Amino acid sequence: MSVGQPIGGALPEDEDDGALKPLPERLVMELTAHRTLALREAIGRSPDVALTLLLKLVTDTFRTSEASGSCLEASVRHVYMSAQAPDLKDSVVAKLVDERHAEWEADLPLGDDAALWDYLTVLDQGSWLALLAHCLSFGVNALHEKVNPYGAGISAGGLTRRMAYSDLVARATGLHLVEAGWEPTVETYHNRVPKARILEAVREAKGEGTAQLLDHLKKGEMATEAERLLKGIGWLPEVLRRNDLVALDGEDYAEVADSVSEADLPAFLTDDLPAEGASMLAAE
Repeated sequence: MSVGQPIGGALPEDEDDGALKPLPERLVMELTAHRTLALREAIGRSPDVALTLLLKLVTDTFRTSEASGSCLEASVRHVYMSAQAPDLKDSVVAKLVDERHAEWEADLPLGDDAALWDYLTVLDQGSWLALLAHCLSFGVNALHEKVNPYGAGISAGGLTRRMAYSDLVARATGLHLVEAGWEPTVETYHNRVPKARILEAVREAKGEGTAQLLDHLKKGEMATEAERLLKGIGWLPEVLRRNDLVALDGEDYAEVADSVSEADLPAFLTDDLPAEGASMLAAE
């Protein structure tokens, strides 16, 4: 670790000047790793969407002049996630993907090409499509990657198209990261962003009045209170939102009353107050 590197990805408070800066790139990479794995799980149970994705092979067919050395040059390249949060491997979607993979692996005669061919030819259509969807899902890449201005790696335009295409797939599968198990906690989000971003999240989900209650807090206290306030609300950072649901989410958040309820008060303000006193304070 280099000198001055924040432990665990957290931002030191002296770097937080209150300006609403872009999310840290490492955090965006980790968040999109969550989205990529959730998309894999969703596609793995959506054979019709997997077949639509497979039509990408048509563009490959008509855009190359290279001679093929095989009867079919079609493959899925397993995409590995270079940046991922520690909790990703134990997430709900990770377990679903692993369980589905283990079930297929136990059934497939992988050591004998002829036996595998025979196995595949007698599969019923539903099983065949389910297996295709599972295999194709490992090639999904909805990862944010650092753009290299010198030509190596993904271009800015390529990254934009990738993220837009991943949003199309998310819509087609009905994927929503809240339902896939992601929540904004101290570890997964709040301790990884400046205070301005924490306040933005609370403001969107709970209203300006609640955000103002947290404005004076230190970073650690603010992160803890934000986790409590946003639990179960369904708030997502922009990078995890589906474009077709952004407007709807905005309408939902706009319906949140700007008056502060007792539940919105920081815990340390209500711990030592009787219920009546806390309610009076919330009404002020």
